Amino acid sequence: MSIEVLIADDQAMVRAGFAALLDAHDGITVTGQASDGAEAVALAARLDPDVILMDVRMPELDGIEATRRILGPGYPAAKVPRILMLTTFDIDDYVYDALKAGASGFLLKDALPEELVHAVRVIAAGDALLSPSVTRRMIAQFATQKPRATASGNLLAELTDREREVLVLIGQGRSNNEIAATLFIAEQTVKTHVGKVLAKIGARDRVQAVIFAYDTGLAEPA
Repeated sequence: MSIEVLIADDQAMVRAGFAALLDAHDGITVTGQASDGAEAVALAARLDPDVILMDVRMPELDGIEATRRILGPGYPAAKVPRILMLTTFDIDDYVYDALKAGASGFLLKDALPEELVHAVRVIAAGDALLSPSVTRRMIAQFATQKPRATASGNLLAELTDREREVLVLIGQGRSNNEIAATLFIAEQTVKTHVGKVLAKIGARDRVQAVIFAYDTGLAEPA
């Protein structure tokens, strides 16, 4: 089954370039292009894409607000898309807010073609894009600038001691394999713990878990 992608960017040449690149790969099909956030919201409801490449800064409606609307409750779509934010700068004031809005990761616009294709496949598979390491640093940087979320902190009581350990390591951007090595447990056991953590804190993916860990103060920047 092909991964259906919607591209939202206010620059026509960027949209065309991304579309040509993705359509050239087996298993990926670009089904729509939007020139601003409002059009992205409308097309997402009509086309039901698997992945949306969403530019952060767009006229009319920016990518963050468009992401909030698409991933918000009651959105008229058959399935919930995964959203990959596109940004020009590796340190972008809006990226943290985009991740808080529900985006599953971000990618620099000047990324290599194979990095874009890889990102689309990773997001479509339900994973969060936490690489390269700059992503971890940026999430940590912006998380420390935000007030602690007391409501989220209350959910910590639902976690076991082991689940807290796992969440701390998720917050550091560790993979399941790295977590397993750190805690001296099997990788399959880590997957089980991660699944329970995500369910208990109401996170859709690992990016949301990272945000939660920093919001509550459970994880701190390295």
